[in-house]
Amino acid sequence: MLNSPLQLQSKTIALGSDRAAKIMAVRAAIARVAAIEPAWASVKLVARAVEISAPAMPLTDWELMQGARERAQAVCLLLKKQKLEADLYVGLEGGFHSISIDGEWHTFLRGWAYVTDGKTDPETEREHGCFGATPSITVPESIRKKVIEGKRELGLVIDEVVGARDVRSRQGAWGILSRDLVTRSLSFELALIAAFAPFYNPALYT
Repeated sequence: MLNSPLQLQSKTIALGSDRAAKIMAVRAAIARVAAIEPAWASVKLVARAVEISAPAMPLTDWELMQGARERAQAVCLLLKKQKLEADLYVGLEGGFHSISIDGEWHTFLRGWAYVTDGKTDPETEREHGCFGATPSITVPESIRKKVIEGKRELGLVIDEVVGARDVRSRQGAWGILSRDLVTRSLSFELALIAAFAPFYNPALYT
Protein backbone atom coordinates (compact mmCIF):
# COMPACT_ATOMS: atom_id res chain seq x y z
CA MET A 1 0.00 0.00 0.00
CA LEU A 2 1.29 3.48 -0.84
CA ASN A 3 1.98 6.09 1.81
CA SER A 4 -0.87 8.32 2.92
CA PRO A 5 -0.27 12.08 2.68
CA LEU A 6 0.12 12.51 6.43
CA GLN A 7 2.89 9.92 6.59
CA LEU A 8 5.14 12.30 4.63
CA GLN A 9 5.08 14.92 7.37
CA SER A 10 8.60 16.03 8.36
CA LYS A 11 10.09 13.41 6.10
CA THR A 12 12.59 13.39 3.24
CA ILE A 13 12.50 13.18 -0.55
CA ALA A 14 15.74 12.17 -2.29
CA LEU A 15 16.59 13.23 -5.85
CA GLY A 16 19.00 11.28 -8.03
CA SER A 17 20.73 14.38 -9.45
CA ASP A 18 22.50 17.50 -8.28
CA ARG A 19 21.51 19.58 -11.34
CA ALA A 20 20.11 22.98 -10.37
CA ALA A 21 17.14 22.81 -12.76
CA LYS A 22 16.07 19.42 -11.42
CA ILE A 23 16.42 20.53 -7.80
CA MET A 24 14.29 23.58 -8.57
CA ALA A 25 11.68 21.36 -10.20
CA VAL A 26 11.38 19.08 -7.17
CA ARG A 27 11.17 22.02 -4.76
CA ALA A 28 8.48 23.66 -6.90
CA ALA A 29 6.48 20.44 -7.19
CA ILE A 30 6.64 19.90 -3.43
CA ALA A 31 5.38 23.46 -2.91
CA ARG A 32 2.51 22.87 -5.36
CA VAL A 33 1.47 19.70 -3.53
CA ALA A 34 1.81 21.45 -0.17
CA ALA A 35 -0.85 23.95 -1.29
CA ILE A 36 -3.44 21.16 -1.21
CA GLU A 37 -1.75 18.82 1.27
CA PRO A 38 -0.18 20.94 4.07
CA ALA A 39 1.87 18.02 5.43
CA TRP A 40 4.15 18.38 2.41
CA ALA A 41 5.22 21.87 3.51
CA SER A 42 7.74 20.33 5.93
CA VAL A 43 9.23 17.81 3.49
CA LYS A 44 13.01 18.04 3.18
CA LEU A 45 14.90 17.51 -0.07
CA VAL A 46 18.20 15.68 -0.44
CA ALA A 47 19.96 15.75 -3.84
CA ARG A 48 22.77 13.40 -4.85
CA ALA A 49 24.61 12.91 -8.14
CA VAL A 50 24.27 9.30 -9.30
CA GLU A 51 25.62 7.07 -12.06
CA ILE A 52 23.25 5.14 -14.30
CA SER A 53 23.54 2.82 -17.29
CA ALA A 54 20.99 4.69 -19.44
CA PRO A 55 22.37 6.66 -22.45
CA ALA A 56 23.69 10.17 -21.81
CA MET A 57 21.31 11.34 -24.56
CA PRO A 58 18.10 9.27 -24.44
CA LEU A 59 16.31 9.10 -27.80
CA THR A 60 13.16 7.14 -26.94
CA ASP A 61 10.48 7.13 -24.26
CA TRP A 62 11.77 3.74 -23.12
CA GLU A 63 15.27 5.11 -22.56
CA LEU A 64 13.87 8.18 -20.81
CA MET A 65 11.65 6.17 -18.49
CA GLN A 66 14.41 3.67 -17.78
CA GLY A 67 16.81 6.51 -17.01
CA ALA A 68 14.36 8.17 -14.63
CA ARG A 69 13.73 4.92 -12.78
CA GLU A 70 17.44 4.09 -12.60
CA ARG A 71 18.13 7.50 -11.05
CA ALA A 72 15.52 6.98 -8.36
CA GLN A 73 16.81 3.49 -7.59
CA ALA A 74 20.43 4.66 -7.65
CA VAL A 75 19.87 7.42 -5.11
CA CYS A 76 18.03 4.92 -2.92
CA LEU A 77 21.02 2.56 -2.98
CA LEU A 78 23.47 5.43 -2.46
CA LEU A 79 21.71 6.66 0.66
CA LYS A 80 21.47 3.14 2.06
CA LYS A 81 25.23 2.75 1.64
CA GLN A 82 25.59 5.97 3.64
CA LYS A 83 23.22 4.51 6.25
CA LEU A 84 20.61 7.10 5.33
CA GLU A 85 17.15 6.80 3.88
CA ALA A 86 14.28 8.85 2.48
CA ASP A 87 10.54 8.39 2.22
CA LEU A 88 10.44 8.95 -1.53
CA TYR A 89 13.15 8.61 -4.17
CA VAL A 90 12.97 10.65 -7.38
CA GLY A 91 14.54 10.32 -10.81
CA LEU A 92 14.25 12.80 -13.69
CA GLU A 93 15.42 12.22 -17.25
CA GLY A 94 15.12 14.44 -20.32
CA GLY A 95 15.82 13.81 -23.99
CA PHE A 96 14.13 13.09 -27.32
CA HIS A 97 11.30 10.91 -28.49
CA SER A 98 10.53 10.38 -32.19
CA ILE A 99 7.38 8.99 -33.75
CA SER A 100 6.19 8.44 -37.31
CA ILE A 101 2.75 9.83 -38.24
CA ASP A 102 1.53 8.95 -41.74
CA GLY A 103 5.10 8.24 -42.77
CA GLU A 104 6.47 11.55 -41.47
CA TRP A 105 8.86 11.53 -38.54
CA HIS A 106 8.44 13.99 -35.67
CA THR A 107 11.00 14.45 -32.90
CA PHE A 108 10.01 15.95 -29.56
CA LEU A 109 11.90 17.22 -26.54
CA ARG A 110 10.35 15.62 -23.49
CA GLY A 111 11.16 14.14 -20.12
CA TRP A 112 9.98 11.65 -17.54
CA ALA A 113 9.84 11.56 -13.75
CA TYR A 114 9.79 8.44 -11.61
CA VAL A 115 8.95 8.37 -7.91
CA THR A 116 9.18 5.38 -5.59
CA ASP A 117 9.06 4.74 -1.87
CA GLY A 118 11.64 2.01 -2.38
CA LYS A 119 9.26 -0.70 -1.18
CA THR A 120 8.01 -3.80 -2.98
CA ASP A 121 4.53 -5.26 -3.02
CA PRO A 122 4.85 -8.72 -1.41
CA GLU A 123 2.16 -10.21 -3.66
CA THR A 124 3.29 -8.89 -7.05
CA GLU A 125 6.96 -8.29 -6.16
CA ARG A 126 6.66 -5.00 -8.01
CA GLU A 127 8.23 -1.82 -6.75
CA HIS A 128 5.89 0.90 -5.45
CA GLY A 129 6.50 3.61 -8.03
CA CYS A 130 4.86 5.89 -10.54
CA PHE A 131 5.90 7.70 -13.74
CA GLY A 132 4.94 11.17 -14.90
CA ALA A 133 5.72 12.88 -18.22
CA THR A 134 6.58 16.44 -19.16
CA PRO A 135 4.85 18.26 -22.00
CA SER A 136 6.45 17.82 -25.45
CA ILE A 137 7.79 20.42 -27.87
CA THR A 138 8.93 19.87 -31.45
CA VAL A 139 12.69 19.91 -31.94
CA PRO A 140 13.93 22.07 -34.86
CA GLU A 141 15.40 20.00 -37.67
CA SER A 142 18.82 21.65 -37.39
CA ILE A 143 19.09 20.67 -33.72
CA ARG A 144 17.66 17.20 -34.32
CA LYS A 145 20.33 16.45 -36.91
CA LYS A 146 23.19 17.60 -34.70
CA VAL A 147 21.97 15.44 -31.81
CA ILE A 148 20.74 12.28 -33.55
CA GLU A 149 22.86 12.12 -36.68
CA GLY A 150 25.84 13.84 -35.09
CA LYS A 151 25.49 11.66 -31.98
CA ARG A 152 25.97 14.61 -29.64
CA GLU A 153 24.37 15.49 -26.30
CA LEU A 154 21.57 18.05 -26.50
CA GLY A 155 23.10 20.20 -23.76
CA LEU A 156 26.28 20.73 -25.78
CA VAL A 157 24.33 21.46 -28.96
CA ILE A 158 22.09 24.02 -27.25
CA ASP A 159 25.13 25.75 -25.71
CA GLU A 160 26.60 25.97 -29.20
CA VAL A 161 23.38 27.26 -30.77
CA VAL A 162 22.89 30.10 -28.26
CA GLY A 163 26.55 30.81 -27.56
CA ALA A 164 26.30 30.19 -23.83
CA ARG A 165 27.56 27.64 -21.30
CA ASP A 166 25.60 25.13 -19.23
CA VAL A 167 22.18 26.23 -20.45
CA ARG A 168 20.70 22.97 -19.15
CA SER A 169 21.34 24.07 -15.56
CA ARG A 170 19.25 27.19 -16.16
CA GLN A 171 16.32 27.45 -18.60
CA GLY A 172 17.45 24.40 -20.55
CA ALA A 173 16.54 23.52 -24.12
CA TRP A 174 12.90 24.00 -23.17
CA GLY A 175 13.55 27.64 -22.34
CA ILE A 176 15.45 28.22 -25.58
CA LEU A 177 12.78 26.62 -27.77
CA SER A 178 9.86 28.34 -26.01
CA ARG A 179 11.55 31.72 -25.39
CA ASP A 180 11.36 30.96 -21.66
CA LEU A 181 7.58 30.49 -21.60
CA VAL A 182 8.42 27.00 -20.34
CA THR A 183 11.78 26.25 -18.72
CA ARG A 184 13.45 22.91 -18.13
CA SER A 185 12.57 23.19 -14.47
CA LEU A 186 8.89 23.91 -15.15
CA SER A 187 8.60 20.99 -17.56
CA PHE A 188 9.97 18.62 -14.91
CA GLU A 189 7.74 20.21 -12.26
CA LEU A 190 4.65 19.14 -14.23
CA ALA A 191 6.02 15.61 -14.65
CA LEU A 192 6.65 15.41 -10.91
CA ILE A 193 3.14 16.52 -10.00
CA ALA A 194 1.93 13.56 -12.06
CA ALA A 195 4.46 11.09 -10.64
CA PHE A 196 3.80 12.20 -7.05
CA ALA A 197 0.03 11.65 -7.46
CA PRO A 198 -0.19 8.21 -5.75
CA PHE A 199 1.61 9.67 -2.74
CA TYR A 200 -0.54 12.79 -2.22
CA ASN A 201 -3.78 11.28 -3.53
CA PRO A 202 -3.52 7.68 -2.28
CA ALA A 203 -7.27 7.03 -2.01
CA LEU A 204 -7.47 6.63 -5.78
CA TYR A 205 -4.28 4.57 -6.14
CA THR A 206 -4.70 1.89 -3.48
